[in-house]
Amino acid sequence: QVQLVESGGGLVQVGGSLRLSCAASGTFSSINAMGWYRQAPGKQRELVARINNGGSTNYAESAKGRFTVSRDNAKNTVYLQMNSLEPEDTGVYYCKANGFRPWVDSRPQDYWGQGTQVTVSS
Repeated sequence: QVQLVESGGGLVQVGGSLRLSCAASGTFSSINAMGWYRQAPGKQRELVARINNGGSTNYAESAKGRFTVSRDNAKNTVYLQMNSLEPEDTGVYYCKANGFRPWVDSRPQDYWGQGTQVTVSS
């Protein structure tokens, strides 16, 4: 299994910053893309930012210029630096990792963390 543990969420005022972390552990041969998704109340989960193991990144339009995704491959950890936070950024942030266990699966699988709450107050 691949376990993902997120940390860094909390309550912050408009314009503030938070840094989320997500560490992957368990037994796997590789971790490919890692990313962050947000689920706001009453809405579907959506991509915020993702990064592959080569460092290429993708961002939601709402995150561009304010959020930065990065990773430490040696630690199998992905980070999300969030600046200039707005009330619309409120939600549960989930980490997702694409991991490969060739002795179990024929292809890489997606794994999810338990989520961390981010609340931006105005």
